[in-house]
Amino acid sequence: MEAGHSPKSMSFVLLLSFCFFFASVRSVPSLIGVHPLDEKYYSSEVIKCKDGSRSFTIDRLNDDFCDCVDGTDEPGTSACARGKFYCRNMGSTPRFLFSSRVNDHICDCCDGSDEYDGNIFCPNTCVMGGNAAYKNSYYISTSRDVDVINRKVKEEITKEDLFHRLIGLKLVIILQVALTCFAVLIWANRCQAKSKRRRHR
Repeated sequence: MEAGHSPKSMSFVLLLSFCFFFASVRSVPSLIGVHPLDEKYYSSEVIKCKDGSRSFTIDRLNDDFCDCVDGTDEPGTSACARGKFYCRNMGSTPRFLFSSRVNDHICDCCDGSDEYDGNIFCPNTCVMGGNAAYKNSYYISTSRDVDVINRKVKEEITKEDLFHRLIGLKLVIILQVALTCFAVLIWANRCQAKSKRRRHR
């Protein structure tokens, strides 16, 4: 053993190394947006598109670029228009979403797995015991209610955004009209000044 290293410090270093190794192994997520029965399909180095059109390497899986028309290579992103995202929804009913709903700032999966990019926090609202409704005071909530509320919030945000854009457009139009009037006044003053000069000659 080297000088200056006690057995306690060496065992601490080994324990720390083991903890980092265990944490790194544990932090590797399962495939995002993939049904558990399809995980084996994605385990090889070269994966074939489910429609048979082409193949892609595993490093192109969920790279946010659509290689397969059917969305096979992008189960966890919104890159492919025909892609599907699988919500595991542990404690509730699993379901598929259109991939356009992934990372769209709306919590569509009750487990929040569709909003994994960190731009929005989606609490896990899945109810233990399946898709059973639960009562809290006088309110009955299901995962469908959460979806409806999320859609309404998105519609309100869209309306608010549209309202702000219309205000901005209105200001641009007013500014353009004012600049046009100013240009016409300058042109009229120049024409008037030219006509006065001609009269004085």
